[in-house]
Amino acid sequence: MEKFDLVVIGSGPGGYVAAIRAAQLGYKTAIIEKYETLGGTCTNVGCIPTKALLDSTHHYVDVLTKFKKQGIEIQGVHLNFKQMYQRKQEVVQKTTQGLTFLMQKNGITTFFGTASFTSNTSITVTTSAGEVTSITAAKFIIATGSKPATLPGIHLDKKRIISSTEALALAEQPTSLLIIGGGVIGVEMASIFNRMGTKVTILEYASTLLPAMDKELGKTLHNILKKDNIDIRLEQRVYHVDTIGNQALVKFRDKEEQEQQLEADYVLMAVGRRPFTTGLGLEHTDVTLDAKGFILTNAQLQTAAPTIYAIGDVIGGAMLAHKAEEEAVFVVETLNGQKPHMQYNHIPSVVYTWPEVASVGATEQELIDKNIPYNVGKFPFSANARARASMDTAGFAKVLVDPKYGEVLGVHLIGARAADLIAQAVVALEYEVTAQDMYSISYAHPTFSEVFKDAYRLAVGQPSLTI
Repeated sequence: MEKFDLVVIGSGPGGYVAAIRAAQLGYKTAIIEKYETLGGTCTNVGCIPTKALLDSTHHYVDVLTKFKKQGIEIQGVHLNFKQMYQRKQEVVQKTTQGLTFLMQKNGITTFFGTASFTSNTSITVTTSAGEVTSITAAKFIIATGSKPATLPGIHLDKKRIISSTEALALAEQPTSLLIIGGGVIGVEMASIFNRMGTKVTILEYASTLLPAMDKELGKTLHNILKKDNIDIRLEQRVYHVDTIGNQALVKFRDKEEQEQQLEADYVLMAVGRRPFTTGLGLEHTDVTLDAKGFILTNAQLQTAAPTIYAIGDVIGGAMLAHKAEEEAVFVVETLNGQKPHMQYNHIPSVVYTWPEVASVGATEQELIDKNIPYNVGKFPFSANARARASMDTAGFAKVLVDPKYGEVLGVHLIGARAADLIAQAVVALEYEVTAQDMYSISYAHPTFSEVFKDAYRLAVGQPSLTI
């Protein structure tokens, strides 16, 4: 029987950050991972490999569409699908190796196998070879994340009806791909394969892409992706998917309730993710779940079992790697007697299409629904000198500001490097910096960040200074 101060189950961004912070604070710490490598979904089959492919395909499209205009002429350009996927895997491998090093550096004991609770204070870890280790701990953190979801009655056969996990491991480039779901995963996957030359169709149930974000962002991205020849169909209700030979068949009803069907090499289900608690043995603990299978926690992220905490996708909310990381630090520092805080409204969301999409704080619809007054400052990338220089003029910055005190209530951005720019907006919300303060500071010229300066000025009734 091995004993620890803290055991973390799951080695994704929430899990490995929790383990590292606990070790830094002097706790005897262990981390348990079901699969053969550390890093969880994000590192192995999510955030990291997806971004690698998005970057590779972005470069490829730039060669085809921008270079000649910029005076760079290249002949005989072609896409090497296998090499692109190989590079993606190399990026993943280097990242997982880095995590292994961090566990060793911080003196964290790593177990590879399936963790299952036997009580509120003990678990067993079973390896793939069937070897069992019994472990007790003063505290546990469940960070087992989520798995791809599907629609009722539709089975992911992982051959022709696939999730993003299988899409990141294809042996060859598909001729056609039908994506069900126009959220973050759907539009990122659509961008990757469309840039390769695959015929891509998106079927989305809602009336806009990115339905969880500010509606203007989804509408603008829709127009951009449509220009890139992605077939986007909104308000479509998919009810049947089947495999027919080397094709997948989708049956759905359009917004007029007319029966439709489409075939493609693959159907990629991108309709969200579900909490992963399979095999955890929670029935042997006091941990409780809600109707959707998420682990229930209190404000300190403690479950109904006083010794067990849970973080990340498995407790619901925004399914973001950085949200899980923040929760990891919050729990460990709370256990250490510190007083950290979590401000969920200040956690940014990012979509890595091109242009990128990013958002933090309240959307316009949320402010309207709560009868909160606000001013809007909106400035286009087309009026930004840096954007014109790099031929990245699509998109805008939109800031929502309290009309009385100038407090920044929400920031919504679609444009070049939005994923990096949104960090500035997070500072504004977290530290209650006013819109006047935000436009009064100096911005380097020319930079993409200047779209914020003008948006903040417009939000408080000041004229733009950009030519």
